[in-house]
Amino acid sequence: MAVKEPQVTLKRVSHWIGGKLVEGRSGRSGVVWNPATGQPQATVDFASVEELDAAVAVAKEAYKSWRQTPLSRRAEIMFKFRDLVDQNRRKIAELITLEHGKTLADALGEVARGLENVEFATGIPHLLKGGFSEQASRGVDVYQIRQPLGVVAGITPFNFPAMVPMWMFANAIACGNTFIL
Repeated sequence: MAVKEPQVTLKRVSHWIGGKLVEGRSGRSGVVWNPATGQPQATVDFASVEELDAAVAVAKEAYKSWRQTPLSRRAEIMFKFRDLVDQNRRKIAELITLEHGKTLADALGEVARGLENVEFATGIPHLLKGGFSEQASRGVDVYQIRQPLGVVAGITPFNFPAMVPMWMFANAIACGNTFIL
């Protein structure tokens, strides 16, 4: 079966901070090449220290309320995210093909594996139950309470641009953390 060249055009990849597109101000960027044609597809803004600090500050502020979000609501949001990825799996796979040179079939498989991780995250409330042991020692009761860590970050390898981030952020967010990729 022949796979035709994806019909996706990339221009500039900037940062997403605080719900807004933020163009890099560091003056540094990199080129995204189409491995199949050797043609440039886009430029990627490299973050400055100030932009990274801004992302951390926004994530810290968001964490204050997100950690208080009920587990059932977090799971509901993960279900909605899963549906969005599923509805756009072909477009996501086409972008992976353009940027990484994977066959479309491989890219679709990567998106499917990422979706499996998001689906796992929808069930995380069950795994976040605490525990109680009465008389763990003479006169000592033990409580176990699972709490989010706070702002967490992921630095992912280039060769699985959808799957590996979904391994990280879906579970981190479902557990009540905020995430910087």
